[in-house]
Amino acid sequence: MQSAYIIIAMSVISLIIAVIFASRVLRIKVGEEGGNAVQNQKLIEISNAISEGAMAFLVREYKVISLFIMVMAVLIFFLLDNAKTSFNEGLYTAVAFVVGAVISCLSGFIGMKIATSGNVRTAQAAKTSISDAFKVAFNSGAVMGFGLVGLAILGLIGVFLGFTGFFPEVEKHILMETLAGFGLGGSSVALFARVGGGIYTKAADVGADLVGKVEKGIPEDDPRNPATIADNVGDNVGDIAGMGADLFGSCAEATCAALVIGATASALSGNMDALLYPVLISAFGIPVSLVTSFFARVKEGGNVEAVLKKQLWISTILMAVVMYFVTDKLMTVETFEILGKTITKWNVYVSLVFGLFAGMFIGIVTEYYTSHSYKPVRDVAEACETGAATNIIYGLALGYQSSVVPVILLVITIVTSNLLAGMFGIAIAALGMLSTIVIGLTIDAYGPVSDNAGGISEMAELGKEVRQRTDTLDAAGNTTAAIGKGFAIGSAALTSLALFAAFITRANVASETAISIDLLSPWVYGGLLLGAMLPFIFSAMTMKSVGKAALDMVKEVRRQFKEIPGLMEGKNKPDYKKCVDISTTAALREMIAPGVLILLTPILVGFLFGVPTLAGLLAGSLVSGVVMAISSANSGGGWDNAKKYIESQPGGKGSDRHKAAVVGDTVGDPLKDTSGPSINILIKLMAITSLVFTEFFVHSGGIIIKMFSK
Repeated sequence: MQSAYIIIAMSVISLIIAVIFASRVLRIKVGEEGGNAVQNQKLIEISNAISEGAMAFLVREYKVISLFIMVMAVLIFFLLDNAKTSFNEGLYTAVAFVVGAVISCLSGFIGMKIATSGNVRTAQAAKTSISDAFKVAFNSGAVMGFGLVGLAILGLIGVFLGFTGFFPEVEKHILMETLAGFGLGGSSVALFARVGGGIYTKAADVGADLVGKVEKGIPEDDPRNPATIADNVGDNVGDIAGMGADLFGSCAEATCAALVIGATASALSGNMDALLYPVLISAFGIPVSLVTSFFARVKEGGNVEAVLKKQLWISTILMAVVMYFVTDKLMTVETFEILGKTITKWNVYVSLVFGLFAGMFIGIVTEYYTSHSYKPVRDVAEACETGAATNIIYGLALGYQSSVVPVILLVITIVTSNLLAGMFGIAIAALGMLSTIVIGLTIDAYGPVSDNAGGISEMAELGKEVRQRTDTLDAAGNTTAAIGKGFAIGSAALTSLALFAAFITRANVASETAISIDLLSPWVYGGLLLGAMLPFIFSAMTMKSVGKAALDMVKEVRRQFKEIPGLMEGKNKPDYKKCVDISTTAALREMIAPGVLILLTPILVGFLFGVPTLAGLLAGSLVSGVVMAISSANSGGGWDNAKKYIESQPGGKGSDRHKAAVVGDTVGDPLKDTSGPSINILIKLMAITSLVFTEFFVHSGGIIIKMFSK
């Protein structure tokens, strides 16, 4: 039980650290230093409007999600009780599912609350210096990082100890299968948060850009633009709540996959400390990230981007060192066997290190293809010379090309970890990639906080010097956000494969005969093709949803410019609330269909066609989804930074090149912030759903195949 106590202690420490960082942010008084009374009043009004809009959306979204949680819990309860055991798997899987979903919602709420408090305080601090503003934005992100990971592992270990305490006689692999419901709950919330938040933010962003920048020629975040508040709200609901729920799901799912696979080894299932090794990886990421955060200091005139990237390098190297000693002391089983393969604890450690550094290198490659400091994005910017069409062609090519190296890195990691430690090694590699998630989330949340600070300073008319400081912070956040997306996609690929491995492992344990997955079987091959198609139809649905919502937004912004007298001259205020309501309504309406598609597809395929066809479906969606997610996210990031590169040049803003770049950025917005990131959740959610319903598929699935075999 030593490991369990350490995990609980680490999670509590993480939550305490989050509270300390939150207090540092909140003790800054808005409007007390610098600026005149009018500016300070505007600061308060604008930040209140953003906060109210963000929290109103979150409350309405969670009402929809709560209905889904109840329906899904009932479905799990009735479908998963195996009559051959005295233990009610359905009931306890449903309990784990609800706990995971509630903690995911709570994490999103905390992140949103601190982000909407931190953005105006970052703008306030930017009146003084860029160093002070950076501290506020970074501390705001740290609340999200430490708070979310602390809640995640505390919830997971709580459910684990509860189940093992109530049912000490039940085999560990059965208990671990019920624990997988925790990951399903977290990932289900992540799907709706990512899709709903992505639709919200991009509808507002596209509407604000097309009318404000292109048609009216006014600056970004101009207070005359009716969609400006909605755009700033969208940064929070998409990049704070959405990204947080996404990585919470990855952490919970990868851990559950490792626990399910590890529990099939008698040497691990009989030793609590060794069995909990996967949870220890995330737990020790907390002190590593705390030490790393001490190096997050920016001097006046310093390179903000370099400081943020240094955080990733320091945490990665420290984690590799710390986990060597953790493996030596707390992985108390020297060797164990899974599916006939003998594995040593050092095989497990090397798998972890491969995953850890693969994530770092994927981030570096992502930066190369999305930062305007390098050739690929500058080529896209140069293509704007001949118009929007060539800009879009170059941007698409950038995305496709950018998928090559990350896929090769994933292949190397998968093959190496599998050779060393089998499917358990792949699950550990996924956790290795996620082990620095606290710092990853901190930097991710830093981005939208800085972006909002820039918007608030523009709307409150704080002056060019303040806006330049917030723009410097925001520019660094854009690059690290792209790195974060690459990291999220890579971890999603490994997590999905680990869940797939856990699904096959559990199916073989539950079945009386070994289940064969033969690619030449028409049932398996058919599932493969169907799975490969799913990311495309899912992307089509989410992109069209952004288009529909953006169309409503564009019409409303045009109407206000036309019908509100003196709006363009700044004599009257726009109706910000109307635009916020349009984005909210559209996001909640449009997130339902993609969510239902992803949740019901594996259940229906498994029930109708059985485990082999479902295995083909999961493999197909994983393979096409990873490549599509990388190319979509990087194309969008490339277009965005090509636009910013042109804006940074003399005479860039307002030029024909700039207008072409804005069109490309508008096309890329749903790719990088809605469809691309949501595919991460698609491949993970389908895999965890399959794992949770394994017993049902084995004993009751394949009804159509059974009809043909008679």
